Parts: sequence; structure tokens; C-alpha cells
Amino acid sequence: MRRARVRLDEEILAVTVDDDDILVAGDGRRLAPERVEWLPPAHRTIFALGLNYAAHVAELTFKPPSEPLVFLKTASTVTGHRRPVCRPDNVEFMHYEAELVAVIGRAAHRVTRGQAMDYIGGYTVCNDFAVRDYLENYYRPNLRVKCRDSLTPLGPWVVDAADLPDPGNLAVRTWVNGELRQDGSTHDMIFDVPYLIEYLSAFMTLAPGDMISTGTPEGVSDVRPGDVVAVEVEGVGRLENPIVSEAEYHGA
Repeated sequence: MRRARVRLDEEILAVTVDDDDILVAGDGRRLAPERVEWLPPAHRTIFALGLNYAAHVAELTFKPPSEPLVFLKTASTVTGHRRPVCRPDNVEFMHYEAELVAVIGRAAHRVTRGQAMDYIGGYTVCNDFAVRDYLENYYRPNLRVKCRDSLTPLGPWVVDAADLPDPGNLAVRTWVNGELRQDGSTHDMIFDVPYLIEYLSAFMTLAPGDMISTGTPEGVSDVRPGDVVAVEVEGVGRLENPIVSEAEYHGA
């Protein structure tokens, strides 16, 4: 089942999405996707991975990390499907990052790799945009690279874990204005989803709704205002966002 959060006028609704992409509210109302504002489908801590695909590491001419390179995303960075993404003024290089996201379904503390899949509630898609101008150290992404307003679209929905039994072999793709730019597979992750749950839960408790965004394949490129970026994870969904200028984003 696909579950989403949307806003209809001033009302925030939890909906399911049927096979025809019609949204069904809890009271039975059926809504066309174009009638609503899509909200991020989950909204707790986001644990994001850097350098977690071997080909992407090679693309950046770095050595593969010996343990997961994890950083956190702030709430102000998060936005939803079809919402505008703001490219900051006076930057040279801002790129997309298509990522599979595992959403924690129940509290996880000191979970073993063999148990890890039992703690996943579902999966969604993230586009973890980065402003490369300020990337001082790939191993410790700083705030100006990864925590800008609107630069973490999530969605459109969460797919139940039972509907995606093998997250380790999914196509991950990005299109810019309809042109395919990224074409990878979760099979190429250095640290897979069960490993990441074991790793993180060894020293903290993961709560329901927490998200692990698992890194991106090779093939990143610059995007600018006017571009439309679509990222897709096989079996999960397709997340699309237009790039706008600061003036347009802030209504100046």
C-alpha cells in the first residue's frame, strides 16, 4: 500500500494512493493528485549517507569509506513532491541526488543485521540536493551544502515494506527536463539498508518515522532555475520538482 500526506485547502490529510494514482482519504473521499499540495510523507529525523555507492565514490576520486558517513538533515530543508526547489543565487554548482529512503516502523535499539528488515515500516524517495561550492570536506558535509531551505524533497508517498521485499536490487534514476542523467542500482550500495540499521541502532534508538536516506549513484550534474528534476526508485515512486530562483521562491 502507498500512504501519503497532502494538504487540501487548509486541511492536512493522511491518504492512501490506489493503482490509478487516485488519493483516498480516511472518510472515503477520492481526490485527484492535481487537486492537492503534496507534503513530505514522513517527518522525523533524516539520517543521510554520503559516498555510499562505489561508482559515485570513483566519480569523485575518493577512496571508499570504511564505515558509513552519516549526517543529519534539518526540518527546514524538507519539501514535498512537485514543490519548488530554490537554487541559491551566486552559486556555481548545485546537483540532484536520487536516493532510496528506508522509513523506520518501530523503535529499534541494538538491532542485528538479521533482524533489521523487521523494523522497516516502508520506503520513500529523496532528492538530496547539494550545493557543491561550499563542500569543504566530502567526509563531513557542512550546513551550507546540505541544509538549505527546500533542498530535500521527499515523497510522493511511503510504500509499505511488505510490498518491497528486496530493497537491495532496485533501479535508481534521475531525469532533468526529460533527459536521463542518473541510472544506477541499490545493488551498488557500499553499506546496505540492514547494515545501516544495525550500525545506527548500536548507539542510538531509531524511532518510528525516522528515515535513512541511503546515498546516490554516479551521474550528478548541475541544475538551474527552469529545470524540472525527476528522481525515481523502482517499485517505490517518482518524485518531481521544478528548480526556481531565490527571487521566485521567496516571492520577491
